[in-house]
Amino acid sequence: MKRNPVGWFEIYVQDMARAKAFYETVLGVTLSRLSPPELQMEAFPGDMTSPGTGGALVKFDGMPSGGNSTLVYFNCDDCGLEGSRVGGAGGQVVREKMSIGEYGFIVLATDTEGNMFGLHSMV
Repeated sequence: MKRNPVGWFEIYVQDMARAKAFYETVLGVTLSRLSPPELQMEAFPGDMTSPGTGGALVKFDGMPSGGNSTLVYFNCDDCGLEGSRVGGAGGQVVREKMSIGEYGFIVLATDTEGNMFGLHSMV
């Protein structure tokens, strides 16, 4: 395989407005509406020419949020900063900033929909 193994991610939500506000607050970004007719999607900002992968929040009947077994890590300049925004945005920090050795640092948190996600930085 000559590409990154992940090509897209989706985080399923029950309340799109609440989830969108949470991620915009924590990550300091603006999500943009995608328009497939059968679902609500808000895409994270990205650049198709840069490394990494794009993704979106998705509200789709029959696809509950929370309790999933996939963990998405968002790249950050300093994951401690984004982690400090989680509680005020309505989420919960599960694991404060911790070292993962030569691979940097992570924070583990849950969003307003019960989904666990990670924040990663090299500092």
